[in-house]
Amino acid sequence: MTTSAANHCFRPGQIWPDDRGVPINAHGGGVLLHDGVYYWFGEHKIAGEAGNRAEVGVHVYSSPNLYQWRDEGIALAVSDEAGSPIEHGCILERPKVIFNAPTGKFVMWFHLEPKGAGYSGSLSGVAVADRVIGPYEFVRAFRPNAGVWPANVPAAEQRELEPEKLALLATMELGGGPRAYYPKHLLFRRDFAGGQMARDMTLFVDEDGLAYHIYASEGNGTLHISQLSADFLSPAGKYVRVLPGRFNEAPAWFKVGGRYYMVTSDCTGWSPNPARLLAADTIWGPWEELGNPCLGSAQQVATTFQAQSTFVLPLPGRRDAFIFMADRWNPRDAIDGRYVWLPVEFRHGVPMIGWQEEWNLEFFDKMI
Repeated sequence: MTTSAANHCFRPGQIWPDDRGVPINAHGGGVLLHDGVYYWFGEHKIAGEAGNRAEVGVHVYSSPNLYQWRDEGIALAVSDEAGSPIEHGCILERPKVIFNAPTGKFVMWFHLEPKGAGYSGSLSGVAVADRVIGPYEFVRAFRPNAGVWPANVPAAEQRELEPEKLALLATMELGGGPRAYYPKHLLFRRDFAGGQMARDMTLFVDEDGLAYHIYASEGNGTLHISQLSADFLSPAGKYVRVLPGRFNEAPAWFKVGGRYYMVTSDCTGWSPNPARLLAADTIWGPWEELGNPCLGSAQQVATTFQAQSTFVLPLPGRRDAFIFMADRWNPRDAIDGRYVWLPVEFRHGVPMIGWQEEWNLEFFDKMI
């Protein structure tokens, strides 16, 4: 394969250099198309296990064609200030950026855990910029939807927990993965006043301009879909719970023909697992599981190509053309995590993801 050919194709799982020949450093990220240019935002990792914490910030790259990427620097830098929510050594994951046309601002959301707190914070971080590549100014960190009940919860369950139930929860181990017993109707009530837990996340702007924050909540056991305010800087005060107790994380969202889809994963830490495809006719649900969307060998299907979903990128100007973006995590040497970009193809109207050793955007021309 010639150098020219290599620069005009995707090779999932292989080292992907930027314009300087340095491997792209944008993990757990997402892509924004603005004024005809693609911008890829992601976690900047450093070498070794230390790279699992945020020591630099959010990196951004630009591209006119999705194959070749120019390093645009650090869009959001972590802080040198002790006690800052985004202090060096915090956990800052899955940054996503959307553009708010009325305000002219670029808005970034991410999952944030303060330094030294493990995953106990379960916060959402928000930053804003006047230019797409930044610099982004950190606005605040918080748990979303404090004082708001889920729109799809019966009125009888819209009450805060009694002291004895709070005491019961305090005795339970509620880590981030499935367990024999999960109190799927208690955690959102426990967190009503202070706000809901928010971990793995993505953002979505619908055709009507309304934006949504989709995140793993309630100890990773339940997904939340939360509408954002008109300026995209805070929750609008309406959200729903999706598949309580099913344990979905790593949501990646897209819309086809008026139908909404999510690709998610199970909650198995850094280890890959089978992807899940969720679908709904309205953004608020009900949502149903459609099974594993991956096609390939048994090992590829069982591990989502040894990767985990992060984003689904729509390609304007091409009918039903989407790129599934995923990460191959390497927690022992975080900077060496690899990217798996694959085309979404539709079989009997259902989006599926098949393995490709090498491919380019002409793949979608063959689907027409």
